[in-house]
Amino acid sequence: MKNKETIGILQFGCAKNLVDMELMLGLLTKNGYKYSLNPDDKNIKTVIINTCSFISDAEKESVASIIDMINKGKRVIITGCLAQKHPEELPKLLPEVKGFLGTCEYDKIIEAIENKSYTNISKEPDYCYREDIKREQITVGSSSYIKIAEGCYYNCGYCVIPKLRGKYKSRKMECIIEEAKELANKGVSEIILIAQDTTSYGLDLYKKPMLATLLTELNKIENLNWIRVMYAYPTNFNDELMDAINNLDKVVKYIDIPLQHSHIDVLKRMKRPAIDHRKFIKKLRKKIKNVSIRTTFIVGYPGETEKEYQDLYNFIEEMEFDKVGVFEYSREKNTYAYSLKPQIKANIKKKRKNALMKLQKNISKKINKNWHNKKIQCIIEEIHSDGKIVARSYKDAPEVDGLVYIKSDEYLTPGDIVDVKITKSTHYDMYGTV
Repeated sequence: MKNKETIGILQFGCAKNLVDMELMLGLLTKNGYKYSLNPDDKNIKTVIINTCSFISDAEKESVASIIDMINKGKRVIITGCLAQKHPEELPKLLPEVKGFLGTCEYDKIIEAIENKSYTNISKEPDYCYREDIKREQITVGSSSYIKIAEGCYYNCGYCVIPKLRGKYKSRKMECIIEEAKELANKGVSEIILIAQDTTSYGLDLYKKPMLATLLTELNKIENLNWIRVMYAYPTNFNDELMDAINNLDKVVKYIDIPLQHSHIDVLKRMKRPAIDHRKFIKKLRKKIKNVSIRTTFIVGYPGETEKEYQDLYNFIEEMEFDKVGVFEYSREKNTYAYSLKPQIKANIKKKRKNALMKLQKNISKKINKNWHNKKIQCIIEEIHSDGKIVARSYKDAPEVDGLVYIKSDEYLTPGDIVDVKITKSTHYDMYGTV
C-alpha cells in the first residue's frame, strides 16, 4: 500500500470548531493519512485551515494564515466558518485555494484532499455530528471538550452563528455518555461540555431542557473527575439545572454564562432575553454554593448611550464576577444590528472596553487575594523538568481563565485533582503549595 501524505493543519476559532477539526483528523487517520501541527514543515504539501468568522478580527487572522500558506507554496483547503460565510467571494479572491468545505461538510475532507479541486458548502447549513467518527484529539492536557449540540435557536442581533451553523441540533444523550466514558478510559480527568447554548440541550430531541439529566448521568462515570459546563444561555437555566450543578460532586461549581449587557433596552435591541440579570445572578449564587461565574459583555452595540454603558459598568462593579471578557461590537453583514443607527465610533468602543477591563482587573485581584491562606481544588495540567507545576483551579476553564502555579514535594501527575493552599496571587493567576 502506498504511503499517504502527511497533512498540515491550522486550527482557529472556538472549542466547537476545534471538535470539528478533531473529527476531520479522525477521518484522515481512518483513511491512512498522518497529520502535523507544524504546517510550515517543508515536507508538508497540503494544509487544512479550519477557519473562524465570528467577528472581523477572527476573519483577518484566518485570511492572513491562508495567504501565508499560499505564499509558502502549500496546497490549501479552507474549512469551517469563513468558507460558509463567503461561499462565492472566497474562491474569486483566493483562486489558488484548492478546496472549500462549509461548516456542515467537515466529513467530506477526504474528497477535498483527494481531488485536485473540491467545493462543498451547503446554502442552508444543517449540521450533523458523525457519531461513527473517532476524534483525534489535538488538545494537550488533562481535559477534553465534548460537543453536546450544534447550531442555535436564537437570532441575536449581532450574531452570524445561526446562518453559519444552522438550527439547534442536540446529540443523543447515550452518544455523549459513551464518548465521555471513552475519554475517561483514555485518562482524561475533566470533560468540558460545549454548544452554542448548552442550557437548551435536549429541547429538539426530548422536548424539554435535559442538561440537568445529562449531568446526572455523566456524574456516574467512575474514572471521571470533573465535569465543566460552558456557554450556558440564561433562558433555560432553570432551578433543576442549578440544583444539579450544586448537588453533583463531579460537576465543578463554575458557570460560563454570556450575558452580553445589563441594560434592558440594550438587551431588547440585541434581541436577547430582556431579563433582570441582577436578580438572576443573585439567585445563581444563592442556589450554587461557592459558584464561580464567568461572563462576557459587548460594548458599543448600536445606539448604546452613555447612560446604558454606565449601567453596565455599575453592574460589573456590583456583581463582582470571577471572570469577565469584554468585546467591542463588531459590525457583521446579514445581521439585524448591521443597519441599526447610530453606530458607535471605534474610539468610544475602545474607551468603554478598556474601562471595563480595568475595573474587572481590580475585581479579579481582590477575589484572588481572598484565597490567600485557603485551600482550593485544582487539576494538574503540566509538570516541567525543572519542577514547576502548572494547574487550574475549579474556577478556571482552559485557555480563557487563569492558572495556579504550585510547589510540591509530593509526586503529582497531569490530571490529578489536589487541594492547593494559596500563598500569593496576581490579578489573574495564583500561587500555592501542596
